[in-house]
Amino acid sequence: MSQLTQGALAAMIDHTLLKPDATRAELQQLCDEAVRFKFATVCVQPYRVHEAANRVHDSEVKVCTVIGFPFGANASPVKAMEVIRALADGAHELDMVMNIGALKDGQLDYVEGDIRAVVKAAQERLVKVILETSLLSRDEIALACELSEKAGAGFVKTSTGFSSAGATLENVRLMRATVGDRLGVKASGGIRDVGFFMQMIEAGANRVGTSASVALMESRAGI
Repeated sequence: MSQLTQGALAAMIDHTLLKPDATRAELQQLCDEAVRFKFATVCVQPYRVHEAANRVHDSEVKVCTVIGFPFGANASPVKAMEVIRALADGAHELDMVMNIGALKDGQLDYVEGDIRAVVKAAQERLVKVILETSLLSRDEIALACELSEKAGAGFVKTSTGFSSAGATLENVRLMRATVGDRLGVKASGGIRDVGFFMQMIEAGANRVGTSASVALMESRAGI
């Protein structure tokens, strides 16, 4: 993995700004940084999608937003409506939070249907399912991955970054082992140094969500 070029690593990053007090100035800086480094996406609050889409319009950077964030407890039709609005505002990718309580209750049909409702509303745009792995057992993580695949999602993702813990190497390895090469795996939550970033890639992540993207790239380049 050390042979990956700077550009290849940048293309794996969702440059993220999801904190509740994020300002317009911070959003604009996020977008400009993403264009400069050629990150895969900017991942922003639904309220900020339209402005982000306009800001990165003349680049290859895509706009990602979150659905049912951060708890995943919105009703499925509400999540679907969030997707419809996000697409109208210019979103290209959707990171949805799975209904965690329903999974723990064993309501597997509901969990799968909830994901499927978002996938359908996304109209073939990329859907990443946030599992919130810190709240799940290993068996529940594997089951959530399987349900995400059955429902048509393109990625499984570790964390919102707003729960009790973020991504771990153990959970990323488990997710990759469960989905094989059929789905992507996104690691997010607490990835702030280049060593940990590279370990996540080696563990099987092919997308990383972080707010420390610029520092990671500069560290990687030895700046």
